[in-house]
Amino acid sequence: MDFSRLKYDVDHRVCRIVMSRPDEGNALDDQLIAELAKAFTRAQRDADVKVILLMGEGEAFSHGLDPQHLRHLSSLDFNQNLEDSSNLMRLLTQIYALRKPVIAAVHGPAYSTGCGLVAVCDLVLAARETAKFGFPEVRMGLVPAIALPFLVRRMGEGRARALVLRGTPASAEEAARAGLVDEVVPAMEIERRANEIATQWVNSNSASSMGLIKELLARVHGMGTNEAMEYAANLNALARMTDDSKKGIEASTKDDPASW
Repeated sequence: MDFSRLKYDVDHRVCRIVMSRPDEGNALDDQLIAELAKAFTRAQRDADVKVILLMGEGEAFSHGLDPQHLRHLSSLDFNQNLEDSSNLMRLLTQIYALRKPVIAAVHGPAYSTGCGLVAVCDLVLAARETAKFGFPEVRMGLVPAIALPFLVRRMGEGRARALVLRGTPASAEEAARAGLVDEVVPAMEIERRANEIATQWVNSNSASSMGLIKELLARVHGMGTNEAMEYAANLNALARMTDDSKKGIEASTKDDPASW
C-alpha cells in the first residue's frame, strides 16, 4: 500500500506511522486523514505489529486541519461538512479503540486536531523544549468538537475545559501536569525514548493482554456500574483462557519471564 502523506514501516514488531507533510506542519486534509485510517487498519491487521509509534516529520507534530481544507469546508453545505466531520470522528475513534497500543512521540506543536490525535494515544511523550499543545478554535469561531470527548477522558473535564477555552498553547510541562502528557523528555532524546518504550512493550508484554485491556477501557465508558462490572468479569474469565495467559502462568511458576 503506497502512501503520499505519511511514512509507514515495521521493524522488530514496532510500526512507525510518520505524518509526512513537513512544509505544511503535518496539517490534516481529507487525504492525510484517509491515509492515517488505512495505515492504522493495516497495522491492526498485521500479525508482525505489536506496538505502534505515531510521529510527525519536520518541526511540528501536527498543526491540525489544513487551512486550505478548512476554507474549502466553509463553502460546503451541512451534509458535506457532516461527512468530513464523520471521517475525522472515525479516525480518532479507530485509534482510541485499536487493539494494539499506540505511543505518540510529540516533538513539536500539536494543535487542534493534531492535539486530538495525541489525546487518543495510549502513551504520550513530549519534547521539553519544543512540544506545544493547544486548541486555537475559540479564536477562530470554531469548536474542537471531535477531539473534546477524548480529551475529557484523558484529562478530566475541568482540565480539558481550561485547555480548550484558553485558546493559547500549553508547554510540554504544563500538558504533563494537566494529564495530557505522560512523560517529558529532552527533544534530542524523544525518538530514542519512544523506541525504548516500544521495544520494552514488545519484549515484555502480552499482546493479548494489552488488546483486552484496551477493549475494556474503550467499552466501559457510558456503562452503569453493574453493567461495567459484569462486562469486566466476563472479560477477566476470557483472559484466563487465552494461550498467552497459560504461557504467562507457566513461566511465573518457574520464576522465569515469558518470551513474547
